Amino acid sequence: MEENLLDELDLKILSIISQNARTPFKEVAEACGVSRAAIHQRVQKMFDNGTILGSGYQINPKRLGYNLCAYVGLTLDTGKAYYSVSKELEAIPEIVESVFTLGAYGIMVKLYARDNEHLLHILNDRLLEIPHVTNTETLAILDQHISRSLPIGK
Repeated sequence: MEENLLDELDLKILSIISQNARTPFKEVAEACGVSRAAIHQRVQKMFDNGTILGSGYQINPKRLGYNLCAYVGLTLDTGKAYYSVSKELEAIPEIVESVFTLGAYGIMVKLYARDNEHLLHILNDRLLEIPHVTNTETLAILDQHISRSLPIGK
């Protein structure tokens, strides 16, 4: 297990910016009792060492016409196919997440589709056409109640 590289100041910074990534560094600095430059350096260090994985805006898929969200389990004919299948999945823009799993599926993906017809096209004409994908199982998402980061701190 990797040693925790974060000190109390890093954890306090993460606690603040994970609640609102748009919080100005000036406000973060005031809350932490350090300079704005110190906050900038700490945040940059956390980007560089992989603690902070990204920043940006979350876009509501429905505003773009994607009214259906689904998780799709992909059955592979061999676990070694994960790498080649993953490359193929990258070319499908509707897929927003892909993970290699243990259990019933070799890969699980999260995707968005405009409607049922679009989902059917993605399943039959895209996913099932990928070499080594032998089957799919789709779970349509009706509602999302929780979407958050892990708690920061102890």
